[in-house]
Amino acid sequence: MLQIRIHGRGGQGVVTAAEMVSIAAFVQDRHAQAFPSFGSERTGAPVVAFCRIDDREIRLREPIVAPDVLIVQDATLLHQVDVFQGLKPDGYVLINSKRSFDDLGLAEVAARFRRERMRTVPATDIALKHLGRPLPNAVLLGGFAALAGIVTLDAVAHAIRSKFSGSLAERNVAAATEAHDMVRRQLEGITHAEAG
Repeated sequence: MLQIRIHGRGGQGVVTAAEMVSIAAFVQDRHAQAFPSFGSERTGAPVVAFCRIDDREIRLREPIVAPDVLIVQDATLLHQVDVFQGLKPDGYVLINSKRSFDDLGLAEVAARFRRERMRTVPATDIALKHLGRPLPNAVLLGGFAALAGIVTLDAVAHAIRSKFSGSLAERNVAAATEAHDMVRRQLEGITHAEAG
């Protein structure tokens, strides 16, 4: 079973992101569940949502304490909340930021995990470019598809179109595609550097 924990702030579409990941998994004939954990339900308050993906029916219902994947929609949470708590040693991390892990003050954290599985993507900038609003959720799902290979970009696009319609859906798909291509290029760069 693959367990995903998504951290963000109220108003950033954290819960919708988890729902879209689960829809993308369903499209690929997998079982999935998505659910939020609410504390303070106000805009800007820290929010966590969870998604599980498996080839069998999922019976667990509790919050995810040992995630395989972390998606951080707001980098300001990095030094306010222990987002890395419980992350498995071979886990994936995707952070919405223009800055590297070192620039974010996370060099020590990054050293404990597999460097090639830890990426940053300027999801807010990409969202502003395509949507005119700072909503990073769909953008990060495109990056996640490239990083982990658990769901495809086509499945993410299907999930986006199931949550949004018309021009808004297509602009979100374009933003997710840009993030997907960006992460794929980053990973190809790592592969070429290791081969050289």
